[in-house]
Amino acid sequence: MQTSVNASGITGKVSCIHKMFKKLLNVLRKYMKFIGPGLMVSVAYMDPGNYSTAVDAGANNQFSLLFIVFLSNVIAIFLQSLCIKLGSVTGLDLSRACRRYLPKWLNIILYVFAEAAIIATDVAEVIGTAIALNILIKIPLAAGVVITVIDVFFVMLAYKPGSSSMKFIRLFELAVAALVVGVCVCFCVELAFIPPTSAGKVFRGFLPSRKMFENNGMYMATSILGATVMPHSLFLGSALVQPRLLEFDIKNGYYAAASSDEDLSEKSGEVVMENTYLNYRPTMSAIQYGLKYSIVELAVTLFTFALFVNSAILIVSGATLYGSPEAVGADLYTVHDLLSKNLAPVVGTIFMLALLLSGQSAGIVCTMAGQIVSEGHLQWKIKPWKRRIVTRCISIIPCLVISLCIGRSALSKALNASQVVLSLLLPFLVAPLILFTCRKSIMNVDDTKHSGRTINMANNWLTSIIAFAAWLFISVLNVYAIVQLGLSHGDVS
Repeated sequence: MQTSVNASGITGKVSCIHKMFKKLLNVLRKYMKFIGPGLMVSVAYMDPGNYSTAVDAGANNQFSLLFIVFLSNVIAIFLQSLCIKLGSVTGLDLSRACRRYLPKWLNIILYVFAEAAIIATDVAEVIGTAIALNILIKIPLAAGVVITVIDVFFVMLAYKPGSSSMKFIRLFELAVAALVVGVCVCFCVELAFIPPTSAGKVFRGFLPSRKMFENNGMYMATSILGATVMPHSLFLGSALVQPRLLEFDIKNGYYAAASSDEDLSEKSGEVVMENTYLNYRPTMSAIQYGLKYSIVELAVTLFTFALFVNSAILIVSGATLYGSPEAVGADLYTVHDLLSKNLAPVVGTIFMLALLLSGQSAGIVCTMAGQIVSEGHLQWKIKPWKRRIVTRCISIIPCLVISLCIGRSALSKALNASQVVLSLLLPFLVAPLILFTCRKSIMNVDDTKHSGRTINMANNWLTSIIAFAAWLFISVLNVYAIVQLGLSHGDVS
């Protein structure tokens, strides 16, 4: 009798474990469907601008500015979560929300700021890629600047906002993910070559300290913030969530194309899909299905890939270049030479390979953001490759002039300056995101068909306070950096 009771208890435990395992497996399967947008967004946080700023931070302040890298990553995750929330609840990316809910004059101003941010980002990618090509395969710097336009053709073939199938979107995300993984592998190798370094000393860098303020540290902190919390990623993050929600609603019969879409059915399927995408507002079922998973996927990706790469750049620089007079204010050429001499030639080569991969992946993602901004703010319909050529030409011309007339040292300064510009623009582009997600009139979801009521998805008071604190921190840091820069220039004169 006792044996049968024990056997029954064991069977019950096995059954319980089996159910838990099955539930966990279902959660993982669902999570796998959402992998992609976070990787796309993470590319914005590891572009060539990050290399320049993180290397400078490590060479000047060793590991102390790791705290700023970590804090910037936390702010990025929080702001991207608001982007996901805006895109999931309203069906609008940040640029389209600006056009719909803001006065026309303000929408135009924000469009100009967004375009300036994209051009500044593009400048960093042009310079970083050109330098990597020059070092790796000896292509002249000016020729490398021109060659950077090659990613136009990849985007021309791949990216069609709102008109591509989910299968094609996932393949596109996979291609970008391969570049991200390549960058991570490169820095795993880089870290294996650094001289013996105290792990405790490195991890203490993730805590605030007085050393952050030494050697013009706050100016570099502003550059790190601009390089990490990149303005164009806000538009990207708010747009990438919608295709999966649309797929869910159509699959479950919660959403059907409007009559205006049906009238276009005789035309190509792409036209119908794009019109459906632009008129779509997710149902409450779709929001409940995807919101949490989208935020979790984003947080996991940024806390692994993006944080690892940015931290690794600074750690390699801090462990190898700190204390070296040549490394202070060094350009990427000097960094390559120092890494090759101090560690091994392969280390410098791998560093440049990572820079090249980052430049290409960031260029592709920047194209997408530019398309979203121009179509959202202005309803400007233009093919991605044409949009890319316009933006790239604006970026290439000054870079070409600098490379031909002044040289590599000026390119390095332009690279650092582009990151400061991004940080200065950030408060202006974050403000509407916070405003929209705090307003009930915008964040209400009509769920009368299912629950019989309208559900308020606006930020609660705690989220609103955190959002305002993040915005205030970004703004104050910018003001502080400008004042410090002015004082330092005054001392020099």
